[in-house]
Amino acid sequence: MKRAFLVLTLIFTLITNQVEAATPLKLATKGPGNRIHGMDISHWQHPNGAVIDFRKMYHAGIRFVMIKGADTQDGADALAFKYLKIDRPAAQAVGIYTGFYYYATLPDTTDTLEIQVDAFAQAQKAIWRLSSIGGYTTRDLPISLDLEDNCVRHDSGGTCLKYMNPKYVTLWATTWLKEVTSKTGRIPFIYSYQTFLQNAMVRSTELANYPLWIAQYNIDPATHASQLGANVSGCYAHSWTNNDCTMNWQFWQYTSCGIASKYGVPGTRVDLNVFSGDTDTFYALTAGVWAPQATQMLPVNEPTSINIISTTITTKDPIQFTVDVLRPNGTPVVTGTVDFKSLDSTLTNGVQKVVRSASGRYTLSISKLTKTHYLGLIEFIDATGTHAPSSTPVQFDVLRGPSPTPIPTPGSSTTVSPSPTNSPSPSATVTSSASPSQSPTPTVKPKPSTSATTSNYCAAQIRN
Repeated sequence: MKRAFLVLTLIFTLITNQVEAATPLKLATKGPGNRIHGMDISHWQHPNGAVIDFRKMYHAGIRFVMIKGADTQDGADALAFKYLKIDRPAAQAVGIYTGFYYYATLPDTTDTLEIQVDAFAQAQKAIWRLSSIGGYTTRDLPISLDLEDNCVRHDSGGTCLKYMNPKYVTLWATTWLKEVTSKTGRIPFIYSYQTFLQNAMVRSTELANYPLWIAQYNIDPATHASQLGANVSGCYAHSWTNNDCTMNWQFWQYTSCGIASKYGVPGTRVDLNVFSGDTDTFYALTAGVWAPQATQMLPVNEPTSINIISTTITTKDPIQFTVDVLRPNGTPVVTGTVDFKSLDSTLTNGVQKVVRSASGRYTLSISKLTKTHYLGLIEFIDATGTHAPSSTPVQFDVLRGPSPTPIPTPGSSTTVSPSPTNSPSPSATVTSSASPSQSPTPTVKPKPSTSATTSNYCAAQIRN
């Protein structure tokens, strides 16, 4: 009898959970202009690991929250996943819809096939992330592609050396968006801002089919929403603008200076958003569930192989290897890095630097090696455990050893000048001398700050 009661209780609980998951959450139109109000968050809203009070957020009128859930770069991706796993269930538990966004870094190539291969690989990474949290439920908004930087190569100081051509940015974006749509059954959003969409991408009717999440500050959604497509010289001209200067947008990030404490968020400020449509239109975005099949789950220690694409050895440092690391199906890996290890333990492995130029493509630079013959391994390592380690043998002759350290003569003195410290730009704007065929560098969205400069930055923004 007791066993039967426990079984019935379990069945009732499962049915209740399914009903609750299928029941639409209550929406409220408490945002500017009587719109559905939301916000977006990332690890910046967790200073020192602080926890967000989503119940307070709900009572402040927030009904959706976009969470940074994935990133092209491994370190940022791990941090995003950490807080996605915490924030998504916590928000949904109190009645807030959630979505997550994928921050994209574009590949350093002008080969159209390589651009598409990279976009497919990064789409796969986003799909694996969605799989790892159980797929889509009716409390999830579609994934968003965060595309706001077309720089593909930097110098050692962080200055951009090369920007991707707008036609290639558009090719990469449409490839990524189509692949995610195909694999998940939901149409993803694209997040960006006006000047990027206008200058760094090509106008495309295909792009316009994907819902836009636009970042545009200094305009009040309550009173001037119709001016969203206007600029000082007329209208913005991109895939989502109309001939009357209006814009087809779904979500609008209207400020980065929301009062964080008002919404239960640690820190001083937070991004706030509004939804363009009514409650039925919003609910339509959450329609359809997607549960991953076993073959769509993130692999564990999936075998890999290394192909050496090129080797550069001169009489000057550094020696360089460009390598591709591939999955069993021939597509590039989406996480991991490479290094060099000498098989002679008496020899130095030098000073190594790795630049990821595309998914699975790495340029390994090695300097300060001993002048001799080297036999060693180029190794692939993935700290996430997604892809298995692998290695390939290499041998080469170092034609010139490291420069000796100067020895001061008696009575002389040596003055060492410290390396300059890069001070953050108050406007966080990067300038470039890009050629006419390249698009202007975008303005990077400033990160939340706890300093006194926050009030200066927010002076022209909406604070609510």
